[in-house]
Amino acid sequence: MSDLLVKVNDGVAVLTLNRPERRNAYTAEMGRLLSQAYRDCDADDAVRAIVLTGAGDAFCVGADFSDGFSDGFSDGFSDGDAPFDSPGEDAAFSASPIDPPAFELRTPVIAAVNGHAIGIGLTIALQADIRIVAENAKYAVPQVRRGVIPDCMSHWTLMHLAGAAAAAEVLLTGRTFDGTEAVTLGVATRVAPAAAVLDEAMTIAGDIVANVAPMSAALCKRLLWDTVINGYSPRQVATLETALHRRVMGTPDAREGVAAFLQRRPPQWSTSVSRDWADLPDP
Repeated sequence: MSDLLVKVNDGVAVLTLNRPERRNAYTAEMGRLLSQAYRDCDADDAVRAIVLTGAGDAFCVGADFSDGFSDGFSDGFSDGDAPFDSPGEDAAFSASPIDPPAFELRTPVIAAVNGHAIGIGLTIALQADIRIVAENAKYAVPQVRRGVIPDCMSHWTLMHLAGAAAAAEVLLTGRTFDGTEAVTLGVATRVAPAAAVLDEAMTIAGDIVANVAPMSAALCKRLLWDTVINGYSPRQVATLETALHRRVMGTPDAREGVAAFLQRRPPQWSTSVSRDWADLPDP
């Protein structure tokens, strides 16, 4: 069985972390497969939204240590195999093994965090655009309690998603919290009963597929994240918004969006992101 399942249907790619017998504990192979799936989905015009979830009753409980895996919660390392005595000697080691991270894609990514997400399990979800969490599951980035530090760019993602105060509390204490508190902290977008998390994510993904122009979504997502990454000022964002408006105004999709709205019918988009994409200009 593959560590990652990929299923594309009606414009939505569902990527499922697939080690339910280990509560989807992370492996290096899982990271490689997820990275490749992100690249493949982002290059495929048939994929309009990506939903990332976990098989069974957990999302991902952290890195798998076969010798120390007992209660389903990992020690929070990120190499996917075992803790390093001297990680600096391993040239292949990366604390951010998901490449590209979800926020670098053009396709919207929704994390359906259907159960416990610990360590790298949570920091992978933090890279998504939208996060739906299970209200009674356990969430934590506990690496500081294990003698290492958080991974997957979480010092950056969490600060920008939740703010410096919440990021400091989550990362510096390594404490555990539930889904309701995750929303309060700003770590998650929405909370739902565990059994409803995937359905909630699929509803959002289906709405994107049915109603959102693919090029508009791609440009909007890149502007959102590039603004965070590059620290654009409001005036720089205004310059980019103007440039991107000029790129899409008068296109077939812009005409179709207005026509579909006025005629009260579903839009029929024709622009190909893979064929027509151009990176955002400098502000």
